[in-house]
This record gives sequence, C-alpha cells and structure tokens, in this order.
Amino acid sequence: MLTAVSLVTFFLLLVWAEGNLDPYLRRILNLIAINVIWAVTFNLIYGYTGQFSLGHAGFIAIGAYTAALLTLPLAQKEQNFFLTPLISPLNTIELPFLPSLIGAALLAGVAGILIGIPSLQLRGDYMALVTLGFSEVIRVIFMNLQSLTNGSLGLKGIPGHTNLLWSWGCAILTIFIIRKLASSSYGRAFKAIREDEIAAETTGISLFNHKLMAFAIAALFTGLGGGLMANLISTVDPNLFSFVLSYQVVTVTVLGGVGSLTGSVLASAIYVSLFELLRPIDQPMTLGGITIPGRPGMRMVMFSIVFLVVILFYRRGLMGTSEFSWRWLLSKLERLFGRERQEA
Repeated sequence: MLTAVSLVTFFLLLVWAEGNLDPYLRRILNLIAINVIWAVTFNLIYGYTGQFSLGHAGFIAIGAYTAALLTLPLAQKEQNFFLTPLISPLNTIELPFLPSLIGAALLAGVAGILIGIPSLQLRGDYMALVTLGFSEVIRVIFMNLQSLTNGSLGLKGIPGHTNLLWSWGCAILTIFIIRKLASSSYGRAFKAIREDEIAAETTGISLFNHKLMAFAIAALFTGLGGGLMANLISTVDPNLFSFVLSYQVVTVTVLGGVGSLTGSVLASAIYVSLFELLRPIDQPMTLGGITIPGRPGMRMVMFSIVFLVVILFYRRGLMGTSEFSWRWLLSKLERLFGRERQEA
C-alpha cells in the first residue's frame, strides 16, 4: 500500500516538475534516471552474478544510435548524411519514440548475447578486458560506418522526446524487473554463481546459461538507457562512447554499493549532481579578488577525490548490500527517535 501511494505521489511530482522546472534542472533529473538504469544493469552482471564487465559503453552506443536513426526526421537525415547517403531502408524510416526505444533495447540485447557467448567463457580480469575490447570495437566500427552512423561526424538534430516521465518510467521499470529477477529462483542462482561457481555447478545450475541470461538482460536495459540519452542530448558521435563511459558506470555502482539497487539510485543522484556542481572549476573563476585559471578535467579530479574519501569511510559503498524497504526505514526511524529519547 505504501509503495503504491509513493509511486502515485512520485508520478504526480514528475508531472509537476516537467511543467514547472527549468530545462537545466529537468536535464539533470533525466540524466540521473538514465544513470540509474545503467548502474542497476551493471549491478545485475557484477553485483548479483559476479561477472566483471567493462562493455557497457558499447551497449549504450548501440541503443543510442538505434533510437537516433529510427526517430530522426527524414529531412534531418538528409542534412546529416550529406557526404555519404544513409543506407536503405533507414533513409525512409521515421518511427515514434516507443517502438524506437524497443528496437534500441532489443538490438542491444542481441548484441549482449553475441558478445556474451565468447566473453563469458572467461572470468575475472580476462572477461573485463575482453568486454572492454568489444566495446572499443563497436565504437571504432561506428566511427567508420559512414553510410550507417555518419562516422565521426555523428548524428545531430535528434528529436528531444525524452522527458521526466519517459526517463523515470523506464528507470522504475528496470528496477522493478531486475529486483523481481533477483528475488526469483534465477536470482538465487546468480548469487550462487557469484559466491562459488564450482559449488553452484555441483547443485545443477548451468553456469553459462545463467551468466548469459544476466548479461543479455543487462545489455537490453542498457541499450534502453542509451536510447533515452540520445533523445535527451539530441546529438551523438562515437567519441561519446569511449571506455570512460564504462568506467563511469562502474564508479557509480561501486559508490552506491555492489549488489544494492537502492545504492545505485542514490549514487546516480550524487554522481550527476556533483558532476554539475563542480562544472565551474573547469572554467576560470575569481575568488576574493584572485583569478584562478580553469583547467579542463579539474572536476573529474575533484570527483575522484570525493570518490576516494567515500571508499575510505564506506568500503562497501554507501548502501553496502542493503536495500530500501518500508520496514528498513521504520527501523531506522525507531533507532533515531529512541536514541533522542535516551539522550533527553
């Protein structure tokens, strides 16, 4: 009951925010939702199944380009592909946002299966390196496919369909499905694989099938987040999907707590907010009459310092493996008010 009331209240707040907040704040809230999707999906692969992948940027790129190409108006396609014409039938297709997002998610999911089949034969650092390599291969292919992705020029003029209802609706859907999956028999199998693959296999769990399932589902929703991003920022190019993007997803997940979906939500909000708050230090500024020259990348340095401080004091992340529940919240409130009464 409390969950249903909270969701309705949250939906009403989103409707209000979409109509009343300025575009900059709406953009930040949309970016938080998109990062939530990416962090939650990485938690499925690493937090629940124990497979360390660095291929998220590749799946984001597939989702972003798919949604962009399907929603881009025909006239805008002609302007983008002025050097090399766009291949048929994409040059005559313009779809609504929903089927474009579905297509982006499905294509990323298929890519997850194709990449997962060879990658999941490996473990640990070797798997991380292979998935990172696949991600870079995807980026380089997109850089050179002039007739499909417009190469290094990228795509511009993508319709800005993504709003707070779309982004947070997809984020809530992703959290709901992955949480249900984690609490099912499949989720218990994922956790068994994470803890001890040999012991899990002796109990009859198919290691490869369960790993591939987790990998494909994560890739599918990651592509969904990529499609939302493309229709939010209205321009994409291959340089946007470098390995730094994969590291960003890992950072957010570790910051929130590996294995905690609640931590992924909390860390996404902190990461995006700090990233925007620290933006001025990349530019020259004057403090107390002293001019400090700006240095591009300084906010990443400052964020890294903040991240190190958090890891030093919260080695398991902000939430550890804990999840939000009404029972958890009520117990925290009881402890807080009980302590205040004792002190009084």
